[in-house]
Amino acid sequence: PPRILTLEEPVLHLEHCIAFAVHGNPAPTLHWLHNGQVLRETEIIHMEFYQQGEVSEGCLLFNKPTHYNNGNYTIVATNQLGSANQTIKGHFLEKPFPGVNRMNKTQSTLTPEFLCLDSKAFSFQVSIAVGLAAFACVLLVVLFIMINKYGRRSKFGMKG
Repeated sequence: PPRILTLEEPVLHLEHCIAFAVHGNPAPTLHWLHNGQVLRETEIIHMEFYQQGEVSEGCLLFNKPTHYNNGNYTIVATNQLGSANQTIKGHFLEKPFPGVNRMNKTQSTLTPEFLCLDSKAFSFQVSIAVGLAAFACVLLVVLFIMINKYGRRSKFGMKG
């Protein structure tokens, strides 16, 4: 029956890699679970391994994982004689806004001081934008006046 020889925590090489080695004869089929759910391989998460005799060695590779990829990863090896599984915790990134819950939109850990700093920065950005818009309007009015005053044709060229 299959036996999991090693399962290592994620390490960053070119991509993040959860390294594993599985022994079994006949060669076991391998699949992964993420937090108890079947992990579907994509271009971002995929498994690469090679078979050397009765041992399969490889990596579950992650291309730029985020906090959504944090969780428990379980490798399941199965052949005709049985199955084996082993779980490891994968932690890639911290949640960017820990106080914001996307489901019910609560902001439990955002303090009033943080919100005041954010609104001050926003009002500063708005005042800069309004100032630039006012400057552009004044510049356009001045150009319009200059074109009307100095851009006229000579009265002598007109036919009466």
